[in-house]
Amino acid sequence: MAYELNTQLSSGVTEEEFLKLCVDNRDLRIEKDDQGNVLASSPACSEIGCFNASLTAELGTWNKKSKAGYVFDSSTGFTLPNSAVRSPDVSLILKDKWEALPKAEKKKFARVCPDFVIEIVSASDNLKQVQSKMSEWISQGASLGWLIDFDHQKVWIYTADGRIEEHPFDQQLNGTGPIDGFTVTLPEVVKG
Repeated sequence: MAYELNTQLSSGVTEEEFLKLCVDNRDLRIEKDDQGNVLASSPACSEIGCFNASLTAELGTWNKKSKAGYVFDSSTGFTLPNSAVRSPDVSLILKDKWEALPKAEKKKFARVCPDFVIEIVSASDNLKQVQSKMSEWISQGASLGWLIDFDHQKVWIYTADGRIEEHPFDQQLNGTGPIDGFTVTLPEVVKG
């Protein structure tokens, strides 16, 4: 599906141009890969959006008690060390890491990789591309990632040491590392 972007960009998008592109096209989810290619996708379908919001709330509730860091929603973009600007569906940055960033950096696509990310595969996603994105998160500094295929009820856990483990959708997920102590059962999240 093609999308018309409201922009007058030349080749070689600057940070400022990319930010303006995102602001001018709020209805699209826009990312930039490490080669400078601009990638646009449609908003999530309602069912996935509800699941995503519930999962973000679960992590936020846990984080409020644990005070581990800061939770971000799917509209947040981060500039990774490889220069890509990516937006996970749910993420957490540890407290000390986030608080060490200058205030000006926090007002744009902060140059930081979240410590924990969740990507949710939607009907319009290509699984191989989302798996590649998960690998990119890990290679750029995330220590833990969960890839959730909602429609096919599958979960893959990505760890900093390069392991990828498949996990049953209906069994409790137990957080480790940056989210040690966080537990969630996805079918319960689906129910709301």
